[in-house]
Amino acid sequence: MHAARKRTRLVLALTGLGMFAGLAGCGDRMGDLREYTNQVKARKGGRIEPLPQIKPFETFIYSDQDQRSPFVPQLQALNNNVNKNSSTTGLHPDFNRNREYLEQFPLDGLKMMGTLTVSGTLFALVRDSDNILHRVTDGNYMGQNYGKIISITDSEIKLREIVPDGQGGWSERVTTVTLSD
Repeated sequence: MHAARKRTRLVLALTGLGMFAGLAGCGDRMGDLREYTNQVKARKGGRIEPLPQIKPFETFIYSDQDQRSPFVPQLQALNNNVNKNSSTTGLHPDFNRNREYLEQFPLDGLKMMGTLTVSGTLFALVRDSDNILHRVTDGNYMGQNYGKIISITDSEIKLREIVPDGQGGWSERVTTVTLSD
């Protein structure tokens, strides 16, 4: 038993020594940081360069108001002058009429599926992109460019579209939707 006591004392002594060494290492861990900050604070301050001199902005008065604007392309400026002098009786879509259902689809999304004659009137069968079949005849509208149906045959639907001409006006074109295979 005596040997067991010696071992216990030895283990306690070594444990105490290890704890003492550990606590000694936990001393002032911030000392080197404090020393460095004190050295930096003790340095003499440097010279700050002055801000650069700001030159005053030279203003420009545009006195040529009657001339063409430099920010508008020359062709557009000429068309604006022509349009100011022109009347509104030129070609343009009827914006006051109620739009028909098939006018919400582009023409390439509509397919002619066939024809149908009812009481002597020829109708075209058109399938939209939602896969719904519609019956149309002369005078109906379809497509997104104000396309009015002007004729129907067994193989095609002929439309008169009114499209913007890119210069603030409108132009007319004839388009066909052919029978799908």
